[in-house]
Amino acid sequence: MKHVTEKKERDRAVIEALVRRYGPISRAEIRELTHLRWSSISPIVRELINEGNLVEVGPSSNPMGRKQTLLRLNEENGYIVSVDFDADTVSAAVTNLRPRIKSKVTETTCLDGDVDGLVHQLFACAHEAIRQAGVQRKKLLGIGVADPGLVNVREGISVISATIAFWKDVPLRKLFEEEFGVPVILESSTRAQALAERVLGAGERADDMIYVEYGKGIGAGITIEGKSLFGHNWVAGEFGHSPMVENGPACGCGSFGCLEAIAGLSAIEARCRKAIGEGSKTRALEISDGDPRKITGWTVLKAAKLGDKTCLAIVGELEKYLGWGIASLVNIINPSIVVLDHRLGYAGDGFLEEIVRVVRKQALGISTANLKFVYGTLGSDAGLLGAGLTVLERLFEIPALKPPRFMIERSVIDAVADHRRAWACE
Repeated sequence: MKHVTEKKERDRAVIEALVRRYGPISRAEIRELTHLRWSSISPIVRELINEGNLVEVGPSSNPMGRKQTLLRLNEENGYIVSVDFDADTVSAAVTNLRPRIKSKVTETTCLDGDVDGLVHQLFACAHEAIRQAGVQRKKLLGIGVADPGLVNVREGISVISATIAFWKDVPLRKLFEEEFGVPVILESSTRAQALAERVLGAGERADDMIYVEYGKGIGAGITIEGKSLFGHNWVAGEFGHSPMVENGPACGCGSFGCLEAIAGLSAIEARCRKAIGEGSKTRALEISDGDPRKITGWTVLKAAKLGDKTCLAIVGELEKYLGWGIASLVNIINPSIVVLDHRLGYAGDGFLEEIVRVVRKQALGISTANLKFVYGTLGSDAGLLGAGLTVLERLFEIPALKPPRFMIERSVIDAVADHRRAWACE
C-alpha cells in the first residue's frame, strides 16, 4: 500500500482510479461516489486533463436535467510491456492503459541454453514488441512478467519451476529493471491469468473465485474478497502438488502421487502413447499424422472430443482427479465461480459437465450452492493481459493518507524516549 502525506494527492489518486474503473463518468457522479467537495474535484480534474491523464468525451445521455461532460482515462497516455512464458512459448506484448494489446510477439521457448539464454530471449521479445508498437520509451510506465513457476513477488525472484529445470533463484525483476529502466512486477503466470479472467474475462469481477490453469503443470489462482491469495511463502495455489493417491507416480516436486503427476498434460500424453504401444487404436494418431512422437496432451483432449474410446478413457481419469481436487478447493475457499483453463475445452462441452458433476458429488452441498463453472474467455492472451494488469493495479492504487500503524506506534515510542532522555538530563 502506497502512502501520501497530502489530502490533495490522495484525492487525485481516488478520482483517477474512479474514472479508470467506471468511465466515462461525470464530475457530478465523481462527487456522488466520493463525497469530495466541488472545490476539490474541479481543480484536480482540470489538472489531470491538462497533464493528458484524463480526456473529455462529450455530454452525458441523461434525458432530464443539465447535460454533464463525461470523463474517461486517456488510454494512450502511457504503455505497459507484458511478458508471459513457460516451457513451450515466450510471448511479449505492449498494451495501453485499458489494457488493450497493441503489439504481440510469440516464439518457441529456447531451453537449449541456461538462465542467461532464456533471459536474453525474454528481453529480445520485449524489445521487439516495443519496436512493433512504435511507442516512445518515455511513455513506458512499467513491465509485468508472468513466470511459469513459484515466484517471490516481494523480492521479484523466480524461485523454482517444475517445468524448466534450470530456472531457479533468478532475480528477474532486477534484471528487467536494469535492461529497461522502468518499474517491473514479477507474478506467477497462474495468478496473472486469474487476475485477467476475473477483471476482463469470465470471472465477472467476482470477489471469491478459483481459476484453474491446466498444462504440464496445474495451478490455481485464488481470489478471496477481491484480493489474490499469495500465502506466507508465496506458494498459495500450487494446486498440482496436491496428493491424490498413495505410492503414485513421481512428480517434479519430488513427491509421489500428486495431481500433476497423475493428470497433468505430460501424464495423459504418456498414457496415450503407452496405450498405442500396447496395441490400442486411436484417432490421436490420425491427428498426429500417424507419428506417436507428435502426440501431445492436447491431442488426447481433441481426440476425446471426436469420440475416440482410448482417449475418452484417459480423459475420464483426468475428469475424476481434477474434479476431486477442485472439490477440495471449493470446500476450503467457497468461491462463487470456478473458471477453468480455456484449453480444457478442447475435450468438448461434456468435459465441463463432468467436472461439475464430480465437484457437486464430492464437495459439500452448501459449498456448491449457486456455484458457477465456466471456461476462461481470454485464450492465450490471459497471461499477457494479467501481467499488464498487475502493473496497472499498482499504478492506480489508491494510497492511504495516514502512515501505517506501526510507524505511528514507533513515533510515539521515540517521543517517549526523547522525553525521558530530556528529563534525565535535567
